[in-house]
Amino acid sequence: MVKYEVTVTTSCRLYSTTMNNVFLKLVGTDGESKRTWLISFKGIAAFYKGAVSKFSVSCPTSLGKLVLIEIDKKQPPLFPEDSWFPSNVQVKSPEGDTYHFPVYRWISDREVTLFREGKALRVFEDNHHLGNYSREKELKLREEEYRWDVYAEGIPHCIKVDNPLSLPSEVRFSFTKTKEFLYTASTGLVELKLKGLDDCKENWPDIESIDRVFCCRKTDMSDYVQEHWKEDAFFGYQFLNGVNPILIRRCSVLPKNFPVTNDMVFLHGGHSLTEEMQKGNIFLCDYKRLDGMKGNIINGKQQYLMAPLVLLHKTPEDKLMPIAIQLKQQPADDNPIFFPTDSEYDWLMAKIFVRSADFSEHQLNVHLLRTHLLAEAFTVSLLRNVPMVHPLYKLLIPHTRYTLQINHLARLLLISEDGVFTRFAAPGAEGMMTILERSMSSITYSSLCIPDDIAERGMDSVPNFYYRDDGLNLWDIIHRFVQGLLGHYYKSDAEVKQDPELQKWIQDIFVHGFLSQPHTGIPQSFTLLVKFVTMVIFTCSVQHSAVNGGQYDYGGWMPNTPISLQRPPPTTKGSSSESTMLQTFPDINTTVQGMSVMWLLSQQSSDFVPIGQYPEEHFSEDIPCKLIKDFQDELEALSTIVKTRNMDLEVPYTYMDPELVENSVAI
Repeated sequence: MVKYEVTVTTSCRLYSTTMNNVFLKLVGTDGESKRTWLISFKGIAAFYKGAVSKFSVSCPTSLGKLVLIEIDKKQPPLFPEDSWFPSNVQVKSPEGDTYHFPVYRWISDREVTLFREGKALRVFEDNHHLGNYSREKELKLREEEYRWDVYAEGIPHCIKVDNPLSLPSEVRFSFTKTKEFLYTASTGLVELKLKGLDDCKENWPDIESIDRVFCCRKTDMSDYVQEHWKEDAFFGYQFLNGVNPILIRRCSVLPKNFPVTNDMVFLHGGHSLTEEMQKGNIFLCDYKRLDGMKGNIINGKQQYLMAPLVLLHKTPEDKLMPIAIQLKQQPADDNPIFFPTDSEYDWLMAKIFVRSADFSEHQLNVHLLRTHLLAEAFTVSLLRNVPMVHPLYKLLIPHTRYTLQINHLARLLLISEDGVFTRFAAPGAEGMMTILERSMSSITYSSLCIPDDIAERGMDSVPNFYYRDDGLNLWDIIHRFVQGLLGHYYKSDAEVKQDPELQKWIQDIFVHGFLSQPHTGIPQSFTLLVKFVTMVIFTCSVQHSAVNGGQYDYGGWMPNTPISLQRPPPTTKGSSSESTMLQTFPDINTTVQGMSVMWLLSQQSSDFVPIGQYPEEHFSEDIPCKLIKDFQDELEALSTIVKTRNMDLEVPYTYMDPELVENSVAI
């Protein structure tokens, strides 16, 4: 008779305890143990939250190399049914070998679940018949649990689910996350109701009234925005380091529909527009995706969404200053080009229409489509096609945490027929889907890879571009980590091509994430595996943090980022005033609904997990664990560099500090 020493660790998450009887079977290359009831001197406390409990499993002879374990549990008489969340099981064999079995799953009654030993295995290495059987069984179950659905034509597909509780339990919010999310959402709405603002359909009487709405909800950055929102230098700064840093590009030739001439603009330094374009000092922001949008109807009033063109100049002092704004795409007598030399309110109104357009471009293209919806496609494809024992699963599963539930809630509460954005944002339901479809049709693989994107936009050498600086540093760190880790498992392109699970993962992403559109440049099979996986991790963590974290900072002060505007843009100069500006701003209820949502989406949960931290230990081999430690060290060093730089900045750029970058799209 031989004995196996078994150590079971129960997760520290809330409600992970079970008081049911737990059973374990060990399966090896030379046989399997009996289904063994795990009994401890601790009694029912053996499987309490955070417990680490030891057991013994006896077998007549050695089982050889352990391949998998089977776990199930049974409700004893007089005890309630419950679910149990073990973290891992460790088994020491009679030969002295230690096997690690990562679990990290909810286990319910009458359910026998198979878990593989922690060593990552590709399908062509998984030679044991039981290994292949468990692999096939797992993926067959996952295909049923994670089914594709079409929420709307022309945008990435999503998971098919009726409500948040019908999501598989392992991808749902934790109890902590759920309570905090609901609390933050409900307190905002209660505050609005108490103040009588959620149904107040009146105009703002003055700027001071806006300040009084959320005077208790301010951040250091939103305070700064309130003080500087009218300034040209800050207007230009936001194109580099605000929530939408991916639109601006260097301009060497003016678009034909933006007829700005040398004699129209006065540039700092005394040079002409043509000379400055040749020097690379002129930049363009073109909101052409918004062209032709008929605005929403809010409170019975027509709303207006423009598709502006903005020209900016890098001054000798390295400031990015707006020099011309055209609010509609086609030049016309009733579509004047505005300049800083115009009257105060003519120029300010032009900038306000740009900032409102930027809200829609950012929320729908930059934020929703390019992070949330793509992250969901990456996640569903991973869960459908790649088993837990695969190195890609172990690498990517931390970057899928909470994504499916937060996206389902976004479809339910924000972009549904009764959603906040549908009801209160300028595009409305029809415009929102049109913008998403247009954005989807123009998305490219290179635009998702920040080194390629920066180069294509000609933004390599622009000063004070901290999104670029921090983003490129993070891309390089992630790339080195992915290269080292995947290089440990794949020694050649031939091995990559030989892996059908990898191929199915990328094919599913191409079909369901990018709608089989060849123009995207998304590879349909893996030859550049490291770059593609780097892009996936970067999108789900760093890019989302860059475009999500500052929403309330920049949008909490409504005049800087109006969710909608309810008067048409000026068609002649000299017609704007403070009064027309206040009449153009969204109504009070529209404003406070937008501010409340941006506050909710900017809050960090207490169970936030920063990039590079892995509470769930899916890798057990020495080399991957060493690579993870090196990855964490590099991220820590970069965080120190970012913090040191920020100490000298008037406006610190914190959204890509590794300590503040969440591992996944979780909010």
